[in-house]
Amino acid sequence: MKNLKTVIGIGVIAVASFFVIAADHIDAPAVKGGSSDITDFYAFRGQNTDNMVFVANIQGLLSPSATSSAKFAEDVLIEFNIDNTGDNVEDLVIQAISKNGKMYFFGPVAPAQTGLNSTIQYTSTIGGVVDITPYGTNAKISTNGGMSFFAGPRDDPFFFDFAQYSAIIAGTATGGFNNPGADTFAGTNVLSIVVEVPKSMIAGSGTTINTWVESKRK
Repeated sequence: MKNLKTVIGIGVIAVASFFVIAADHIDAPAVKGGSSDITDFYAFRGQNTDNMVFVANIQGLLSPSATSSAKFAEDVLIEFNIDNTGDNVEDLVIQAISKNGKMYFFGPVAPAQTGLNSTIQYTSTIGGVVDITPYGTNAKISTNGGMSFFAGPRDDPFFFDFAQYSAIIAGTATGGFNNPGADTFAGTNVLSIVVEVPKSMIAGSGTTINTWVESKRK
């Protein structure tokens, strides 16, 4: 993590944010499929139950033929926000930004400021860096300080029967959702950013955290 200011080519930058809540695959044309378009955010306990895993998926609905050329934008910051005091304001952030085929992670660390603008915490002594996994190859995972990191294309894990949902909303469905239903997103891919972090590094004085993700463009 030496000389990250030089490696990333930035000092302190301010960025404006784009919020999403839960799953959000089909957006307005100006946003849909863009390099800052978040499709899903997942937070769950790891196989090592002392850890938490955060996953941000972006650039949804990628066909297999389009996935090999899909790239993380180097002017887009993905920021995992963690509130461990219950006031719905981020106390810690984990930041991820790509450069020259690698994904750089910073944190968990207290943000320089809260809200819609962020400063990349490139001086953080924690975090890590991982080679971005090319499409069709085995996952490249790196570890540092008890944390693990991944970035690259993955099959979209979100299941949703959009046709049946549309019929229900329109009042033309003969029943509710089918079991198992048709997976609208089957055969499509996303670009994933994954970080696993020990709970001890993000927990506050309580046992509950609030967490959300933002994509922020320079």
